[in-house]
Amino acid sequence: MMKQAGRQDEEVRELTGSEIICEALVHEGVTLMYGYPGGAIMPFYDALTSYPALHHVLVRHEQAAAHAADGYARATGNVGVCVATSGPGATNLVTGLATAFMDSTPIVAITGQVASQFIGRDAFQETDIIGVTQPITKHNFLVRNVAELAEVMHEAFRVARSGRPGPVLIDVPKDVQFAKTSYKASHYQTSDEYLQVAAEHASRPSQHTLDAAAQLIAQAKKPLIMAGHGVILSNAYEELKAFAEKTSIPVITTLLGLSAFSDAHPLHIGMPGMHGPAHANHAIGDADLIIGVGLRFDDRVTGNVSKFATNAQIIHIDIDASEMHKVKVATVPIVADAKVALVALTETVAPADHHAWLSEI
Repeated sequence: MMKQAGRQDEEVRELTGSEIICEALVHEGVTLMYGYPGGAIMPFYDALTSYPALHHVLVRHEQAAAHAADGYARATGNVGVCVATSGPGATNLVTGLATAFMDSTPIVAITGQVASQFIGRDAFQETDIIGVTQPITKHNFLVRNVAELAEVMHEAFRVARSGRPGPVLIDVPKDVQFAKTSYKASHYQTSDEYLQVAAEHASRPSQHTLDAAAQLIAQAKKPLIMAGHGVILSNAYEELKAFAEKTSIPVITTLLGLSAFSDAHPLHIGMPGMHGPAHANHAIGDADLIIGVGLRFDDRVTGNVSKFATNAQIIHIDIDASEMHKVKVATVPIVADAKVALVALTETVAPADHHAWLSEI
């Protein structure tokens, strides 16, 4: 998406593809990346020496670069960036990208590729990394035209961060890294700018859906909130706390959602699943309503799905529509950002007292 307004006095510069990659990274606020050089990505590494704001951590193996980028993104909330060469360098990123995809971690992976004229000809260290990573990325790009590279770079960050976060791969042939084109940073919308606009237009669940959920909550005698990673990704800590306290509903947090709700809070009762305490799992079995927020009902949580929460109706809140009814059929599915949904639901529900249920747990 092209920006409509920018710094009018900024000059248009003639840059190589490699320089455009670096410029876009700086424009996106990247300061740290992890990678391992090789022939097909060497033009980028040559350009990188002119950008002191971009700190590169040299790893001993590309898999470490992907995992480090994943860990950096989890720890900071920023997009993790990893870099590798073509062929074996790119394929070594796969496990880290798959981890990020399963755990909804925003990563941008930049890989070198053989020159465009050699693609599809079994050239030295050529691998169809686009085909390899399609199942484990939100999106991937093969950039054949240097004029498209700047927009692809910013689009990759927008895709990685928006909706349900995840990894994006950009494959850049060596000749595209050498090629030159005009570049003006203010022509392009950064992911920060995009997300700001998206947040202003985030859709609130319909009142019909909210009323249906509120009715189930009002009728429930043994309700339970299951909070997952989506609460953290949405930065909905306070919204979850406000909802739980208004309704007096106990909270279980999944492994990736452990920090979504303070374990020192009297409403917190632990973690569900095979690694959780017995009382938390018994609570799931006894509950007559499960309110799942930002989670996918993973098999390590549910165990035998046919025996999971058999007495409960389910309100499922998730930003990813594909998660609805995938494991457990939701009585009231709410496809929305966790923060937006929790605010709306808190406004809709009536205060309640579930101390008898808490005492039983």
